[in-house]
Order: sequence, then structure tokens, then C-alpha cells
Amino acid sequence: MIDGISLVKSSEYRHKILKSIGNEMKTPSEIAKAVKIRLNHVSMFLKELKEHGIVECLNEDTKKGRLYQLTKLGKDVIAKFN
Repeated sequence: MIDGISLVKSSEYRHKILKSIGNEMKTPSEIAKAVKIRLNHVSMFLKELKEHGIVECLNEDTKKGRLYQLTKLGKDVIAKFN
């Protein structure tokens, strides 16, 4: 949990991405549009967040239209910021 909080605190963009996802399932394009960050940066941040167990991809095998949601850890981390 502490590592997750530290990771999110170290980047305003990671925090914005988590807030954007919230309790929904979103594609990287939807997140990029919502937080006004370039798609390639959103993808990079999602990869980091996924490696730390904060988000999960629901359809890994899909090339386009991947859906991401917060894990329980991700929800706990974002709750600490609210």
C-alpha cells in the first residue's frame, strides 16, 4: 500500500489518471481525453500502475480498445488522497 501511495504521490499525472478511472472501466483514449495528457504518456503511466497492481487491464489480448479499471489496491490508494 505504501509503495502504491508513494508511486501516485510522485506524479500528478498518475493521480489524475486514477481519479479519471474511478469506479469505471476506461480505455486509454478516454483517459487521455479526460486528463488532457497525450495518449502515449497515458499508456506509459498505465503500464507502471499495472506493474504495481494499482490498475488492471480487463482484455489484455486486445490491441485496440483495452479496458482498464482500478484494483482493490488502486481504490485504497485513491481513497487515501480523498
